[in-house]
Amino acid sequence: MLPAEGRRYSDPATDFPVELFTDPQYTSVLPYPYARAIARKGSFFVFASDRGSGMQAFRYDLRGGEIRQITAAEALAPSTLNILPDDKLFTYMDGRSLRVAQFSNFHEREVYRIPDGWELGEGFSVAGDGIYAALVEKQGSKSRLRLIGMAKGNVTTLVEHEGAIRHPMPRPRRASILYQRDDSLCLVHYDGQNDHKLASVIPSAGAADWTPDGRTVLYLQSRGKAITMRELTPDTQQDKLFSPTSQYINFSQNRDGSVIVAASGSLASPYVLIMLRSVKRELTVCEHKASKPAMVAPIFSPTSQRIYFQSDRHGKSAIYSVVVDKFIEKTES
Repeated sequence: MLPAEGRRYSDPATDFPVELFTDPQYTSVLPYPYARAIARKGSFFVFASDRGSGMQAFRYDLRGGEIRQITAAEALAPSTLNILPDDKLFTYMDGRSLRVAQFSNFHEREVYRIPDGWELGEGFSVAGDGIYAALVEKQGSKSRLRLIGMAKGNVTTLVEHEGAIRHPMPRPRRASILYQRDDSLCLVHYDGQNDHKLASVIPSAGAADWTPDGRTVLYLQSRGKAITMRELTPDTQQDKLFSPTSQYINFSQNRDGSVIVAASGSLASPYVLIMLRSVKRELTVCEHKASKPAMVAPIFSPTSQRIYFQSDRHGKSAIYSVVVDKFIEKTES
């Protein structure tokens, strides 16, 4: 158990108050932007940090600011942390072992182990109902996408590819998975059937995101020096321009899909921005000034009243937050 260590400051670009949650003398990182890192009511979030014995997972309670270590992993993969739907359990990869643990007493069990000869690839996610997880494994230049039953650890290989597979995202309310294959955005069913390319995409963890109803997917595409956001309906193959962007490198949406938060990759304008879906209008929230803009990966709290992101502007990677309740209506958590 560690005491609160954050501080607040006014953003130089907007004067909005920014809260620095973690001490930048340590490395602290959030999971993949498509993971569930924040509890349903927004009372706590999980992150990984090297302030313990190696890289470990921690729980940050927002009410008092206390930080509690929640793993004793041998080889934690920081980006794989996920809170399961009931907010009582969380899951993570420890080396080749997929583990589920309880927040209350930290009792844990191994769900699945990556076979010898394979190792963890770039991407892990849990479906919205918590029943299945999608995991990328790699062996040399070869990758495969695996579907894992979280109750019994049963596993199915959905796709195997001589190249890079990254960032699987189960589709809301449907039995299929969106994933990146090299520089393409692809979709495959839970039974491994109908694996097909949808579009070209920027290879980034936050380059694509399902809308909350699972009907369409928003994604980023590079056209020369310009980066545009497009919206694709997989069931009809309709693909249309959603909006030009201020050089977005990654993005995510709030709970009802009404607002988008993004990080700009522009060196001249290193900002975190929000875009209202209804009018496609951008608002600058704050500077991120990260040395690598792809690390910023901003996300909304479940109520849409707060934005979380990460940056190394004050030292090592740390976790920041901005309250945006004056601009965005509260969503049901």
